[in-house]
Amino acid sequence: MTSAQQPPRSGAAIRLAFLDFYTARGHRLVPSASLVPDDPTVLLTIAGMLPFKPVFLGQKQRPANRATSVQKCIRTNDIENVGRTARHHTFFEMLGNFSFGDYFKEQAICWAWELSTEVFGLDPQRLVASVFREDEEATAIWTGTVGLDPHRVVPMGEAENFWSAGPTGPCGPCSELYYDLQPEKGDEDINLEDDERFIEFYNLVFMESNRNADGILTPLANKNIDTGMGLERMARILQGKPDNYETDLIYPLMAAVAQRSPLENYFAASPDQQTSLKIIADHSRAVTHLVADGVTSSNLGRGYVLRRLIRRAVRHGHLIGIREPFLEPLVDVVVQLMASAYPRLRQREDVVKRELQQEELRFLDTLGRGEKRLGEILMTRPEQISGDQAFELYDTHGFPLELTVEIACEHGLGVDREGFAAAMETQRQQARAAAVNVDPACGGVTESLAAKLGATPFTGYQQLDDESEVVALVVNGAAVQQAHHGNATVQVGLSRTCFYGESGGQVGDRGVLLSTTTSGQAMKMIVEDVQKVDGFVLHKGRLESGVLSLGDVVTARVDRSCRRRAQVHHTATHLLHEALKRVVDPGISQAGSLVDFDRLRFDFNCPRPVTASEMERMESLINGWILDARSLDVSRMSRAEAKTRGAVAMFGEKYGDVVRVVDVPGVSMELCGGTHVNSTAEIGLVRLVAESGVASGVRRIEAVAGPAVLTYIKPRDQACRELGERFKAQPTEIVARVEALQTELKHASKALAASREALALAKAVALIPQARSHGEFQLLVQRLDGVEPAALQTAGQALVDQLGPGAAVVLAGESSPGKVSLVAGFGPQVVARGLKAGALIGALAKGCGGGGGGRPNLAQAGGRQPEKIDAVLTAGRARLAQALGQSPPADPPPQRHTSAKSAGKTPSAG
Repeated sequence: MTSAQQPPRSGAAIRLAFLDFYTARGHRLVPSASLVPDDPTVLLTIAGMLPFKPVFLGQKQRPANRATSVQKCIRTNDIENVGRTARHHTFFEMLGNFSFGDYFKEQAICWAWELSTEVFGLDPQRLVASVFREDEEATAIWTGTVGLDPHRVVPMGEAENFWSAGPTGPCGPCSELYYDLQPEKGDEDINLEDDERFIEFYNLVFMESNRNADGILTPLANKNIDTGMGLERMARILQGKPDNYETDLIYPLMAAVAQRSPLENYFAASPDQQTSLKIIADHSRAVTHLVADGVTSSNLGRGYVLRRLIRRAVRHGHLIGIREPFLEPLVDVVVQLMASAYPRLRQREDVVKRELQQEELRFLDTLGRGEKRLGEILMTRPEQISGDQAFELYDTHGFPLELTVEIACEHGLGVDREGFAAAMETQRQQARAAAVNVDPACGGVTESLAAKLGATPFTGYQQLDDESEVVALVVNGAAVQQAHHGNATVQVGLSRTCFYGESGGQVGDRGVLLSTTTSGQAMKMIVEDVQKVDGFVLHKGRLESGVLSLGDVVTARVDRSCRRRAQVHHTATHLLHEALKRVVDPGISQAGSLVDFDRLRFDFNCPRPVTASEMERMESLINGWILDARSLDVSRMSRAEAKTRGAVAMFGEKYGDVVRVVDVPGVSMELCGGTHVNSTAEIGLVRLVAESGVASGVRRIEAVAGPAVLTYIKPRDQACRELGERFKAQPTEIVARVEALQTELKHASKALAASREALALAKAVALIPQARSHGEFQLLVQRLDGVEPAALQTAGQALVDQLGPGAAVVLAGESSPGKVSLVAGFGPQVVARGLKAGALIGALAKGCGGGGGGRPNLAQAGGRQPEKIDAVLTAGRARLAQALGQSPPADPPPQRHTSAKSAGKTPSAG
């Protein structure tokens, strides 16, 4: 490096310099893989080598002899250390260079040294290398070829310097580069575990073995190189910061959080507050990338990792005084910092914001309740949080166990995890004991039969009629030798079956079992349902005639119409899944499904409702594929090959090494054991009929396909025809005609309300002579029946206006049969006297079996006991007179005044 070439300092410049260095040396630039790996052995992408694992194992063709990448990674095994140490993160970026059977140890070590000292400008006197203690070759390269002082080459054990991505898979010895923050301490007795002195920033793995489940190592076909440089750590070194968090990669996030809190400034915060800011900054990067890669919050797997990180971030925001949702605005900062390297962030920004906003709002209420209860527990000064207490927080208040553990740890306490697990198991047992099993045969009998007889061979892909032997009979929950006509429910196991047993969301087939005994007696069993128990198929139904015995040979005949309708709906489900990805969001994943004879239901992860416009576009897209008459290709292949071809696995399904792949060419390819049409044209038509939310972050679309569309349309078409005849309108004119009638009705209702109000005002004016003067006050308490509440309120206000500032008005009446309306209105002089209309009317309404209230000058109430109106008015007059310093007037009670509804009735005393 010349004096004119300064080492990169910013995180973006370090990232670019690394990639430029290796691409100039023949490495193919490979973009970062998703945080959701195509690897069932790991939950999330934890290392830069993970996308290349099949290449190292020889299962997949190498992309090139050499490759380089910046891989986004997430690890949560050290989550408690995040923000508390200088280097721990959940989300981090791994700079890597890889060799697939090309160069090996010497070239990898020499390039690592050149990059570190000449490109990044690190002082060679401050670098230390660790090696696997049995790796003499690596030691010789560092001390001989590179020329590093032998005192600064430190041998380490297998736990530190033998690397693998998991308990099984490719592995090998490694050599790590450390930066010395305190070189003045010298080279004697170097302790690389001293985090305050040494930063490990580059790990060179010499991938040469494969470890099986028994821990046995076998040589790989090729010797490979897998390296990883932590971008955050290198940024800390080059920027001279005390920890990774104060670099330009993360600090802007801490500053943004501080500004939204009472702290305002990171450096003015206490150590504990700084820890909270670091945790929020770290987790905001992690959750933004997780959601962008298609993960949604849930209580399982990756979804729970996301939920846990969001909850930790929200809780630490709470600790530093943030009381409003704050994660959504942080997405803008993450995108600004990282979108140039990860463009998907900007493409999915709206999706990320919606998910974080919903999850944060959902947790804020839980956090408040849980922290309050946990605070009460902590005030008792326990030696530890008991299992029952932790379970109460979880079960009653929705407070996660790990959050209880974290808060308890902050107070120097432990949590009885075993007691928590025991309480959880007790609840599960109680739930199981309380469950009502409507089919006794679904219990131990069928499970034991399944274990004894194994999976039932399925012939129904090729034929809908088959001969088979009866190998199991269950009647009323008990295994029997013979079943008779008249038995309520019979379940039959066959040696093989053409009936599809309910699985993969598709319902079981319908049909019949037939046989004829040697005596000529015919047996017919109506099969109403078909279920699977661990692969063993049970045909459930009723004997319409005859006797069925173990060992009988029967003809199994599937109802072709039902099977056809199920096939139509199952293939339509695949088309719907793909349409959702293309129209709504490519990251959508299945969360459940139902394929029935008359409908389909598809549940999927999505943080927002699907719009009507999107539903229309999806429906058009699906029916376009149907019109194309695309022939389905159904084949069997290894699971690895299916994944290589891009086949999608379905939610909740278990797959073996050999899988069945259903391919709709140019549309979708899924792993599926269900039954399907041969061509999309056989579906006929698909109609999307409803969209709704079924759980947090889970939406549902319901649809009909094939003949079921006609069933769905017929009653609606009939209703449309009848409306057309009534309105004398064509189908396209009905909506406009109904809207016109609604408008007309609205105008008529307004006119009627105005008339009623005018009538009420007229009645109110007629009441003015009934007012009694008491000094400066005008007191009017009267009954007014047949006036709706809104009109009564208008009348009350009008009377106050007419009687002046000293007016005290109370009106009550039976507005409609069995309903009481009351109004109190006070002039400013009455209010100044300390009287409140709301308090008075609320008290009077209780006397009529109701309640209400309002402003000091005008209030309204209701009740349900009209027979008590007169008594209530008498009490109201007395209370007002007393409050205004007057004795109750001695004149007779007020007369009953009626609206037009009461015209013709004889007024009675009020």
